[in-house]
Amino acid sequence: MHPPRMSAPSCIVPPTEQLVIRPYLVPLLPTFHGMESENPYAHIKEFEDVCNTFQEGGASIDLMRLKLFPFTLKDKAKIWLNSLRPRSIRTWTDLQAEFLKKFFPTHRTNGLKRQISNFSAKENEKFYECWERYMEAINACPHHGFDTWLLVSYFYDGMSSSMKQLLETMCGGDFMSKNPEEAMDFLSYVAEVSRGWDEPTKGEVGKMKSQLSAFNAKAGMYTLKEDDDMKAKFAAMTRRLEELELKKCMKCKLLLKHQCK
Repeated sequence: MHPPRMSAPSCIVPPTEQLVIRPYLVPLLPTFHGMESENPYAHIKEFEDVCNTFQEGGASIDLMRLKLFPFTLKDKAKIWLNSLRPRSIRTWTDLQAEFLKKFFPTHRTNGLKRQISNFSAKENEKFYECWERYMEAINACPHHGFDTWLLVSYFYDGMSSSMKQLLETMCGGDFMSKNPEEAMDFLSYVAEVSRGWDEPTKGEVGKMKSQLSAFNAKAGMYTLKEDDDMKAKFAAMTRRLEELELKKCMKCKLLLKHQCK
């Protein structure tokens, strides 16, 4: 004779509001197993994206998240949820906070923050590759707490000398005078337009006769003394940037003209 089955009370307080869960929705939900390689923040974002997409009129989005989130947890993560104190979770905010506290502990946060603050370019790495790797580090820890000016500073300090010269040439030598938001936008822009360019390598930079020699405060321009091949390379990059800017302006004008008709 088997002992009677006893079900432990759920950690989630049953909401008074009714919500009908469509059968087709559960298979579309992302899953989280509680492994070290998984990112809890990325899981929550993907989960919320699904909920936002299939939210039905009149239904509370937080109630929908609260009801559906347990279906996303598997293995260790599901065991953790079932181990929470009964009736201790009343809102989606409560559940989200407990989930992150468990699967994104302080030591993991500190490790990812160090990856951001100690970031440095790899040897022979392209500008856009370096920027994409930096953004991946930031996105892996969205609660890093760094101000924008610090994010700019960490990336700039970690760039190679050739990347810094490319950046200053692209912005006319006034990068450090930009405000933090402008600087982040410009770094992203340079990364995008520099794809496919032949950036100067460390060896090529060593061929320069001298580096930055003067700064003209009035014009905001650096004067560079460099070998002809380096000068030609930077000039080609600048021309390509100007061509891209021109195409962008033409598209804007055509769009405006079309809207005015």
